[in-house]
Amino acid sequence: MLGLLLLQVLASCLRLGHSEVVNSFDSCPQFFYDGIPPDGALNPNNPARICQRFRNSYHYATLYDRVRRIPVYSAYKYEPGDDKKPPKRWMVEPQLIDRNSLPDMKYDWVLIEEHIFTLDQIKESQAIPDDYKGLKDLDRGHLCPSGHQFSKESMMATFTLTNAVPQDKNLNVGQWNFYEYRTMRSMAKGCNTTYVITGAVRGNTYISDNRVNRPSHIWSAACCLVNEEPTKAWGAIAENDKNQVEVLSLEELEKRLTDLYKGKVTLFNNACSQK
Repeated sequence: MLGLLLLQVLASCLRLGHSEVVNSFDSCPQFFYDGIPPDGALNPNNPARICQRFRNSYHYATLYDRVRRIPVYSAYKYEPGDDKKPPKRWMVEPQLIDRNSLPDMKYDWVLIEEHIFTLDQIKESQAIPDDYKGLKDLDRGHLCPSGHQFSKESMMATFTLTNAVPQDKNLNVGQWNFYEYRTMRSMAKGCNTTYVITGAVRGNTYISDNRVNRPSHIWSAACCLVNEEPTKAWGAIAENDKNQVEVLSLEELEKRLTDLYKGKVTLFNNACSQK
């Protein structure tokens, strides 16, 4: 009986110490094929690795650029459901401010009203909803879109600004939307599991008084498994000022990203078929 009680106390302690902003993605490897994230060529100078947690569950993984206040990529399993889109209320990440803070994403106004953090503390660590107000030609573009998630909780979890970038409005509602909801559904047909990594290439311009970087390109890669074996892979890339999306092979996407990031990019550890 005493032994069981000790085990329960230990488990409780482990849960308390299980943070969302992590040193590696070992806490949420399930969102990467073979549990291996992309190589270091994508890493910014001051990265944050986030196991995106909402209502005590992990829903996807994000590599975040603290300096530019945008995600580098989000990795997830493609599991589109029939749930309606949740309300567009955007959250922030408390552990980007303090690693010992709340493990779940929260609304900025809740953190302020409950005197957990000040607005300046939140702004210093990440983008906030006000950064995206008044934009005429840009939207908050999801890297992991809500429509690629099955449950209501997972869909809600995509509405965090650590999963959003300033995206060309015409692209976001136009050809990129077509790729996310039409092309992906068609190409993933017959796959038992589809791993996706969607990212943004850092650009040379900023919004909100130079606080948040506007990416030069948006890209996505997918790895299709049938009976736990990779059978095909593909990618897509778009310049973030044009309503055009190029669908291409994984190998060609990695070559393009190698040029853009100025370092060899491997997205699925060379383990997914490049047919």
